[in-house]
Amino acid sequence: MKKVLFYILFIIILVIGMPIVFTNEFKTEEVSSNILFQDDMKFDYGDYSKIKLLHISTGEVEILDLDEYLIGVVASEMPASFDIEALKAQAVVARTYTIYQIKNGSKHENADVCDSSLCCQAWISKEDRFARWEEENKNEYWNKVVQSVNETKGKIIMYDGEPINALFHSNSGGQTELSINVWGGDIPYFQSVETSGEDEYSSYSSEVVLSKDTLIQKMLEKFSNFSIDFSKEDAIKILENTESGRIKKIKIGNTEISGVDARKIFELKSAKFNVQISEDNVIFTVQGYGHGVGLSQCGSDVLAKSGKKYDEIIKYYYKNVEISE
Repeated sequence: MKKVLFYILFIIILVIGMPIVFTNEFKTEEVSSNILFQDDMKFDYGDYSKIKLLHISTGEVEILDLDEYLIGVVASEMPASFDIEALKAQAVVARTYTIYQIKNGSKHENADVCDSSLCCQAWISKEDRFARWEEENKNEYWNKVVQSVNETKGKIIMYDGEPINALFHSNSGGQTELSINVWGGDIPYFQSVETSGEDEYSSYSSEVVLSKDTLIQKMLEKFSNFSIDFSKEDAIKILENTESGRIKKIKIGNTEISGVDARKIFELKSAKFNVQISEDNVIFTVQGYGHGVGLSQCGSDVLAKSGKKYDEIIKYYYKNVEISE
């Protein structure tokens, strides 16, 4: 009888005690996991740990942790379908560009950066990004973007002990451009380099067709004394190319302009283009997408898929730089 009572008592203690033991065990693991996650997400950037982000569409300023902000930048600026090493390169470039802009004077009175690619860097919220991705890709793509920022946490591109102006573009059209040919400043870490394989991307080539009247109208908006005689063989003539094959100087009618200006006036994706005059239209065949200076995003994906790591990609596009925290 005593044995029976002992076994009953043992079973009661076991039934009551086991849930307490397991519950405490699971709670400890859960808390530990959360702490590790929070620690992993944070990095002390000193004066640059918090970013004041201006939303152009609303005029509101949002305060974000730097890396939290960068997740939105990478998600907006580079296709998440790209290789993870290309995304990591973009994360480091975006971090460096952000700190460079703040360090050298923000363009905005009450904010460090804005969310427009025309001014600073594009940025998108997780909610808006998910709304644009296909359902089956959402979690995979977002995790890749977060991974690219987390695994490069603290990494900055430096030249001569200072963060560089880490410019980037979509597709170089096969070769990047010198900064002096775009903005006039000869910056040593911007050199012209080739990247084969960029022609496999949709951003490599494009075409703009303008009627002759439209071309005249666009030129008159910038040059009041503009005139052109399309019957002449040299009505439009390329005068000089840059080393990368972009237009340096072009004469349109009686006016000589730079390739950079031509790109802006005619809304071309690149200054690397050819011109053909047909009976009614002027046809611009364009190669590449963007100003061509610094890192090529499509080129980065090509290099990543060939086995290059993010630091090798960065050092390919920016010369004589170091990557440091």
